[in-house]
Amino acid sequence: MTSHKLFAEQAFLSDGWAENVLLEVDARGDLRQVTRDAAAGDATRLAGPVLPGMANLHSHAFQRAMAGLAEHVEPGGAGDDSFWTWREVMYRFVGTLTPEQVQAIAAQLYVEMLKSGYTAVGEFHYLHHGPDGQPYDDIAEMSHRTIAAAKATGIGITQLPVLYGYGGFGAQQAGEGQRRFLNNPNRLLGIVEALKISHEGDPQIRVGLAPHSLRAVTLETLDEAVTGLTALDPGAPIHLHIAEQVKEVEDCLAWSGRRPVEWLLENRPPDRRWCLVHATHMSAAETKGLAASGAVVGLCPTTEANLGDGLFPAADFLDAGGAWGIGSDSHISVSPVEELRWFEYGQRLATRRRNVLAGEGAAAALGHRLYSEALAGGAQALGRPIGALEAGRRADLVVLDPATPALSQMPVERLLDATIFAGNCNPVRDVMVGGDWVVCEGSHRDERKVLENYRVVLKSLLS
Repeated sequence: MTSHKLFAEQAFLSDGWAENVLLEVDARGDLRQVTRDAAAGDATRLAGPVLPGMANLHSHAFQRAMAGLAEHVEPGGAGDDSFWTWREVMYRFVGTLTPEQVQAIAAQLYVEMLKSGYTAVGEFHYLHHGPDGQPYDDIAEMSHRTIAAAKATGIGITQLPVLYGYGGFGAQQAGEGQRRFLNNPNRLLGIVEALKISHEGDPQIRVGLAPHSLRAVTLETLDEAVTGLTALDPGAPIHLHIAEQVKEVEDCLAWSGRRPVEWLLENRPPDRRWCLVHATHMSAAETKGLAASGAVVGLCPTTEANLGDGLFPAADFLDAGGAWGIGSDSHISVSPVEELRWFEYGQRLATRRRNVLAGEGAAAALGHRLYSEALAGGAQALGRPIGALEAGRRADLVVLDPATPALSQMPVERLLDATIFAGNCNPVRDVMVGGDWVVCEGSHRDERKVLENYRVVLKSLLS
C-alpha cells in the first residue's frame, strides 16, 4: 500500500460536518493528517459526502446462513415461540457446520457489511469445536476461519473467542446442543494466545475475549479468563451477553438474589474495556450504574426485535451519559442505517413521542447524535483506533452516493437525518478500510466469487 491524498467537499468530523477536507493516508493505512478548508491540489476527489466507517460490535457470523429459517411456527405452537425456541433451531443448524462452510458464510456476511458501511466487526465467536464436541487439531481453527474471511474481504476485525462452560446459572450442566461451544478458561486462553501470535502486528486485527453470559460461566471461571487475558493484553476488549431476556433475569434472581447487571456491578464491576451486549432488562439503578461504569452497551435492535427480547431503556441510559454502539448479531439485517433507525423507533413506540433520543436542544441533530455516539462506542468496544476521521485513526471511511434520491438536494446538516430516516435504499457508494478501497461504486471487489462460494454452502446445508 502506498500513501495517498483524498479530498472531500463535505466530511463528517468529530465536531460535525466540515467543508473541503483533505485526508492524507500513510502507507500503513492510518490517517496522517486531516485538514479543513483545504485546496484539493493533486488529491483524489471523492464522489460524495464522507463519513467515518461504522463498527459492527456484535456478530455471530455463521447465523447469517440461517436468517429466515426460524420465521415459522410448528403445528400447535402458535403463541409459544420465543428466544428459547429460536435457540433450539440455531443449535440444530450449527450442529454440522464445517470450518470451510463457516469461512464461506463469514466472507459473504462481511461483504454485505462492507457494502452497507460497516468497516469493522466484533466477532463474538463461540463455535469452536467439531460436531462431536472434540477440538480440532488446531484448537483455534474456527477463529482462524473467520479471521481469514475478514482478511480476504478487507473488513477490520476484533476476534472475541467465547468462554462457554455451563448450561445455566450456578454451573448447570451444558446441553447436547452446546457441546461445540464448550471450553474451560485455560483452553480458551490458549485460543486467544494462538490468535495473538498469528496476527501480531496486523493493524486490521485485534483479539479480545468474551465470557458468553453469566449463565455460561461461574465467578471463578470469569475471574480466571479475565485475569489471563489481562496478562496477555492489558487493554484487550471483553464482551458479555447480559439481561437479554426476562427469563434470564428471573433465573439470575433465583440463583443469586440479584439481577444480572446488578450482580456484575457488585461482583466484578466492568470498566471501559467491557461491552455488555443487549442489557435489555435493567432497573433504574442498574441503568445508572452501568452508564457510570464506562462500559459500552452493545445494542442490536433488529435482532432484539426479531427474537422478542424487549426494549432497552435508551433515553435514561443516554441521559446518564452511557456509551453504546450497534451490532447486527444474528444478521437478519445487515445495515447500520436500520439498526440506528430502529434504535430510535423502538423508543417512539414505547413513549408515543418523536425524536426521543435527540438530546438537549438538538431538534435538528438526531441523526448526528445517533451516528457519532455509535461511532465512538463501537471504536471503544472493538479496542481499535477507528470511529473518526482524525490523525492517528485508521483510514476507514464511507463515501455516500449523492445520486441517492433520499439525499438529493439535502442540506449537509440534514444528511445524516436523511440517511437514517428517509427510506431503505442503501446510500453507500464507496468504502475504504485501512487505506484500501474495498467497495467502489456500490460493488465489492470480490463479491461474485464470495457469493458463488456462499451459494454452494447454502445448497449443501439446506438440501
